Amino acid sequence: MMLKVILISILLLALAVSALAIKMFVKKGGEFKKSCSSVHPETGERIGCSCGGGSNSCHNN
Repeated sequence: MMLKVILISILLLALAVSALAIKMFVKKGGEFKKSCSSVHPETGERIGCSCGGGSNSCHNN
């Protein structure tokens, strides 16, 4: 029983990794763009990436 669970887990992990690899080869340029977004706790409004300093000096390239 335990062997079946381990084999199914390995199979699912292999499937997930292969799906990421296929996406990387199919997607133009073969890279994933970094993206981040936060929600302002008081207003609920989405804000962009920041360096943690509270200033807008950092840019998400």
